[in-house]
Amino acid sequence: MSESNTLVVDSISRTFGSVRALDNVSFTVRPGRLTGFVGANGAGKTTAMRIILGILTSPTGQVTFNGREVDLDTRRRFGYMPEERGLYPKMRIAEQLTFLGEVHGMPRASAKAQAEVLLESFGLGERKNDALQKLSLGNQQRVQIAAAVIHDPVMMILDEPFSGLDPLAVDRMAADMRERAERGVPVLFSSHQLDLVERLCDDVIIIDRGTIVAAGDAEALRIRHGGRKLRVRGDAPNLRTVLAAVPGVSIAEQQSGGTYILDLDPTADDQAVLHAALAAGPLREFDPVEATLAQIFREAVAP
Repeated sequence: MSESNTLVVDSISRTFGSVRALDNVSFTVRPGRLTGFVGANGAGKTTAMRIILGILTSPTGQVTFNGREVDLDTRRRFGYMPEERGLYPKMRIAEQLTFLGEVHGMPRASAKAQAEVLLESFGLGERKNDALQKLSLGNQQRVQIAAAVIHDPVMMILDEPFSGLDPLAVDRMAADMRERAERGVPVLFSSHQLDLVERLCDDVIIIDRGTIVAAGDAEALRIRHGGRKLRVRGDAPNLRTVLAAVPGVSIAEQQSGGTYILDLDPTADDQAVLHAALAAGPLREFDPVEATLAQIFREAVAP
């Protein structure tokens, strides 16, 4: 794998008293891809993000970006949105974003112009001179997102970025994340909304009690954890009997409308299933069944 714009977390650990929050955690966030980081409360997501950003330290392993160990200069180029929001409630939002851009090293004029562009894109252009505390919680969340990207970061790390957003704001945020990913920016974000992660993500990392239990391409994970399943729907009255007679096939579920979910063992031939079903009568549906992220999550974190 090319190291360009790739974040590699290699064997990091962290203990708080007697609690081992992270245990030899390794994963990769690739450029141009949205990576979802999921796990139960206390699983270690935020701790891992804080180690990447240098807020916490790890006695083991290292974090690299572009093949080099991440240092302060590199971290300044990252965009970070913490779960605990930290903007100034009485400060005007455009002024606040401009200030944060300057903190990241932007000239004031550039920071001010970028702040206005971002506020327009998030539907807050008319509120730019309002104090943050006058905005709804959802709009405050939009400002927090703008604060994370004001300096056009080379890497984005977002801790629960969709919390409190309405569906339109979620779509706008997701579009912004995708646009940045398409420019080659690696995007790592955590979320408890598994349906949203499933819809958006190219890669998924699942952490449970401080240990990575599944990680990789989202499509590959669905195939790996879903096993070999088929959905078959047809009109033949003896379709169930025909399907069950195919070697290596078992009926996992019978649904309404002549629909059957089949489990295929490693010896089963899906083409043999298709030919048998067609011989029985007209087919209305013949598709592989992929596991949902929720199913993968439950399987991965099962005791």
